[in-house]
Amino acid sequence: MNLFRHRPIVLPPLALLLAAVGCSSADGDASAAVPSPSATVTKLCRNLDEALPSDVDDLDRRDPSPASALTAGWGNPAIILRCGVERPAKMSDPEADGVEVNDVGWLLEKQENGSFRFTTALRRAYVEVTIPEDRTADGMAPLVDLAAAIKKAIPKGIAD
Repeated sequence: MNLFRHRPIVLPPLALLLAAVGCSSADGDASAAVPSPSATVTKLCRNLDEALPSDVDDLDRRDPSPASALTAGWGNPAIILRCGVERPAKMSDPEADGVEVNDVGWLLEKQENGSFRFTTALRRAYVEVTIPEDRTADGMAPLVDLAAAIKKAIPKGIAD
């Protein structure tokens, strides 16, 4: 992953056991913009949707609206996954932060609202995972839970 600085992440077992706080909210369901990738990437994303776990970071799957095989969510406030997103411009920045979690490389971007956005690197489709600020105390535990599905459904390579 020469596209950005690479920092392997090794999570202690305790980090994997951290429970999410505040799993319910009265502010309703999450929404997510549905990407519009090529047919090839759409097929990979549909395979990913079938491989995704039913819970992430001990949160039940609660997909955002509108319903799509290209988006998924867990908990409320939701951890949101979008498959088939465009390549982030930040990926061209040699100073960008990158991490590796269970053999899946990610571009790390902290958002203005305190959330973190992670986008897969060196995979045939770009998969974006947004962890809301309320869930950032659990670190990258959601990425650990998603790694197996991503490795199974999205082969290594360069995305279209």
